[in-house]
Order: sequence, then structure tokens, then C-alpha cells
Amino acid sequence: MEIRRATLADLDILVPLFDAYRRFYRQAGDLSGARRFLEDRLVRGESAVFLAFRGGRAIGFVQLYPSFSSGSMAKIVVLNDLFVDPENRRCGVGAALIDAAAGYARDMGAVRMVLSTELTNTAAQALYEKSGWERDTVFCVYRYSLD
Repeated sequence: MEIRRATLADLDILVPLFDAYRRFYRQAGDLSGARRFLEDRLVRGESAVFLAFRGGRAIGFVQLYPSFSSGSMAKIVVLNDLFVDPENRRCGVGAALIDAAAGYARDMGAVRMVLSTELTNTAAQALYEKSGWERDTVFCVYRYSLD
């Protein structure tokens, strides 16, 4: 398996994976919207995406958003998206993508990574906990919709 940072040249292979990720979370498929969204993030340097390959085929990705913590007065990284093609799950792909994400975060001087996942996504929770992530028991997460 190979893990490498995605570039604009990778959009054709990244878009279908990103669209499958969104459909997993019950969003309508939208390949052209996915392409625009990812292209904007990459062109503006607003996210870092790492792709996993096996046998020359893209089988997963992780998308990270650099941010800051006021309390820590330091950089943090939001692991916003992690997806592995269903045929390639439980083979270490997710863990390898998490390792690549952690390496990126360390290299940029971040003090921690944060993520959220659906309460019902127990497979992802098991992966995160096995990889050393700790469930937050101090802070509640809230959302405020603007649409």
C-alpha cells in the first residue's frame, strides 16, 4: 500500500472516493459539486488530502483542515473526512491514513488532532480508539445551522 499527499492532478481519482464518502453519510451523489469543492480546497491550500493506493488503485483518503486552539494558543488539525473503499476495509488502510494524518500534523507543529463521527458509526469509533484517539468526556459538541 502507498500513501501520498493528493494534488490537483489527482482530482479524477479523488472525486469518486469523496462522493462515495458523502453518500455514506446519506448525501446525494454530486460528482461535479465534489470536484468543485475539492479543487477549491486544494487550490486555496485550505485542506490537505492523503490518498491510499493498492495495486495502483486509489482505495481511500483522509482530508485534514488546519486550525487553531485558543486555549492552547497553538495549531491543531481537524480530521474531517476519512473513507476507505468498502472492499478494502479491515486491511489497515484506515490506520495507515491516520498515521499519515498524524505525520502531517506533527510536521506542521500542531499540538493535537480532533475529529467527530456519527454516534452510530461504531466501526470508525473502534478504528480511532485502536489508533490511540480518546473520546472527549469534557466538552459537548453543538451545531448551529445557518441555512
